[in-house]
Amino acid sequence: MIGKIRKGSGFKGCVDYVLGKQQAVLLHADGVLAESRQDIIRCFCTQASMNPRLGKPVGHIALSYSVNDAPKLTDEKMIQLAQEYMREMKITDTQYIIVRHQDREHPHVHIVFNRIDNNGKTISDRNDMYRNEQVCKKLKAKHGLYFAKGKELVKRHRLKEPDKSKYEIYTAVRNEIGKSKSWRQLQERLAEKGIGIRFKYKGRTDEVQGISFTKGAYTFKGSEIDRNFSFSKLDKHFGNAGMDTVENSRQQIVSAPILEPEQTPQRNDSPSMGGLFSLFDVSPSAPSDEEIDWSLRKKKKKKKRQLRSCFEFIVR
Repeated sequence: MIGKIRKGSGFKGCVDYVLGKQQAVLLHADGVLAESRQDIIRCFCTQASMNPRLGKPVGHIALSYSVNDAPKLTDEKMIQLAQEYMREMKITDTQYIIVRHQDREHPHVHIVFNRIDNNGKTISDRNDMYRNEQVCKKLKAKHGLYFAKGKELVKRHRLKEPDKSKYEIYTAVRNEIGKSKSWRQLQERLAEKGIGIRFKYKGRTDEVQGISFTKGAYTFKGSEIDRNFSFSKLDKHFGNAGMDTVENSRQQIVSAPILEPEQTPQRNDSPSMGGLFSLFDVSPSAPSDEEIDWSLRKKKKKKKRQLRSCFEFIVR
C-alpha cells in the first residue's frame, strides 16, 4: 500500500481526471451530489467558497496496492481502506469521492476531498508526507497486506523525476558498495556514473554526521534513498578502512604550512571536488592550537577592559 498526496487549486481538472479514465468507477461519495461530474464539481466549489483565502482547496490522494493483494481487494474493501486511511490522516468532516481505476495491473483508487471542511475550516496538511508513510505501514500490518521486499520490484520505466534519479542512485550505491574498500573508492566509482557524494558536518567542526547523494539537479539524504545508506551504516561497512581515510587526510593537513590570510582558500563541500580526501579534509587555513589560544587571550583581555571601564564609570 502506497499513498501519494497532492494539492491543487481547481476541482474541475481533478474530478475530470479521476472520473474520465476508461473503466473508472465511482465507489463512494460523501457530501456531494453524485448524479454527474458537474454536480460533484459544483458541490466542491460551493463549499470551498466558504474560505476563499485558501489557494489550494483540492486534496487528491492515490492509494495503490500490490498485485499480490488483488484477490482480497473488493470494491467494499477498497472503500473501507480509503475511509480508514482518511480518518488516520485526520481528513474528516468534509466532502470526498472515492474512485477506482482499472488502467493498471495493480489495484488503486483515487480520493478527491475538499480541504475546506463542512464548517469552513482548513484541514491541516502539516507533516502529511511523514504521516502518510506511517499510516500506510499501519494499515498494511493491520489488514495483512503485502510488504514489498526491497526496491527490486520497482517498475523503473514508469518512474518520473525526482523518483527516477532517486532509484538510479539507490541502484548505483547498492552495486558499488560491495566493490569498494573505502569511501574514496566508492566516490570514484559513483562519480563515473554521474553521482556525487556530499558530507554534512557538525557545526564548524570536522565531525561528519550525515551524507547526501546528488545526481543532476537532485540531492537526497542517504537515509531518504534507503535506510542502509545513512552515513553511520555506510561508514560501519568500511570499518577501519573508512576511518583510515579520515585519519590520513587529517595528518596531511596538520603537516601543511599555514597560508597567509589573503591566500586562504574557501572550504568547499561540493561533490565535484577531486577525491574523497577533500570532502573530509579540514581546510588548510584552519588555525593551529597556538592561534586559537592567542585569539581567546585577546577576547578575554578585551572583556576585562570593558568590565574595568564599566566599574570605573559606576564608581565615578
